[in-house]
Amino acid sequence: MKLVGMFDSPYVRRVAISMRLLDLPFEHLNWSIGKDQDQVKQLNPLGQVPILVLDDGETIVDSATILDYLDDRVGPERALVPRSGEARRRVMGATTLAAGLADKARLQMTELLFRPASLRHPPLLARLHGQMLAVAAELEKLCASSTTPYLFGDRISQADITLGCAVTYASETVKLEAPLPAVRARWARLAELPAFREIYLAFDAPVI
Repeated sequence: MKLVGMFDSPYVRRVAISMRLLDLPFEHLNWSIGKDQDQVKQLNPLGQVPILVLDDGETIVDSATILDYLDDRVGPERALVPRSGEARRRVMGATTLAAGLADKARLQMTELLFRPASLRHPPLLARLHGQMLAVAAELEKLCASSTTPYLFGDRISQADITLGCAVTYASETVKLEAPLPAVRARWARLAELPAFREIYLAFDAPVI
């Protein structure tokens, strides 16, 4: 399989880390949605990454759809999201919050990178930043309430993976300045896992 997209994207990162944890080998195509846009659009008309190209040439786009495919491929015993019931709802809920943190940081970066300073809309940036901090506060409560090695037990789940990727991205880009001691302590433990270290060192991500 081929995974398309740069590891500076939290969405590409969470797919790459998931594939490492599930022992699914892939070739990494380090394409940028900027300079490699024409190549990206040949695989995904939306011009977005990540893209997973299967061995038969089929393409799967959007990280959530790719992650669902990966879980289905390895089966319920190894899947990173439980198949059903309360366990699934809890993992999905936390994963959605963490992905939302990354989304709010990305939207701020879009405004800062692509809009001239004279045309930026400070109220929008303030609103996005406030939403990001509100989500971070909810994740802090969740992390502080968990007494297990991972958010929902002794096994890593997609909630943990997405949390690590989202907090790192927000810290790298829009300076997630909130203290978040429980979140950052959990991130530090995740960062020591070989799958995280490999993917993060590939992009030379900073410690937060």
